[in-house]
Amino acid sequence: MNVIFARESELLKEAILRLAGEVEWRLAEVLRATGNRDKEALLSWMELDSEIDEREVLIEEECLKILALHQPVAKDLRFVVAVLKINNDLERIGDIVVNIADRGVRLTAFPVTEFQDKLLRMGRVAREMVKESLDSLITHDVKKAIAVIARDDEVDRLNVEIIQAVIARATPGNTGAMTESLILIHSIARDLERIGDHATNIAEDVAYLVDGTIIRHKSLQAKGENQWHTKPC
Repeated sequence: MNVIFARESELLKEAILRLAGEVEWRLAEVLRATGNRDKEALLSWMELDSEIDEREVLIEEECLKILALHQPVAKDLRFVVAVLKINNDLERIGDIVVNIADRGVRLTAFPVTEFQDKLLRMGRVAREMVKESLDSLITHDVKKAIAVIARDDEVDRLNVEIIQAVIARATPGNTGAMTESLILIHSIARDLERIGDHATNIAEDVAYLVDGTIIRHKSLQAKGENQWHTKPC
């Protein structure tokens, strides 16, 4: 590894970790504001998406520049590819955070329902998945990444439970405001489920970064084995 590539790689690593920290913080704050029904805070977060988008573009441009100028191979190549993919997932999480803020604002117009506790629990799990996937990126800890992937089932289960409960409440007698609040709850649950998917993607990319293993579409049992079936890149 030449000195220029090493310096540019370190700057790239710092940039993706700063973006990761910002996205994680925004998610935590929006979920807190949603739980507190803090309309003013939620409105403020709706206006801050462009910064994440701009940073995502800069990181992608840097990755492409490194690939073109240095033509890295083996682990160096995996690092740049992983950063490209993680960068995209972080940008998507940033977009979803804005969506949740928008729906949270609209939800404040309606009374608190019995769905709120489960929705907040789902948000807590999704946020923890994002945090733990980013921790695994910092420490290159594949076991922690695998644990994140395992938690996606919990988010999916909560999403199904909320959707089923919403459908059960969406009777012909519940119209108007009740219907709108049910739609918003359904939408937030779906957003949180997508965040869990993006956290899972990041965790899978960590495994690829560390040892070149592609673990998408594998069972959790296979993902947790010491000997991987997929040959490293």
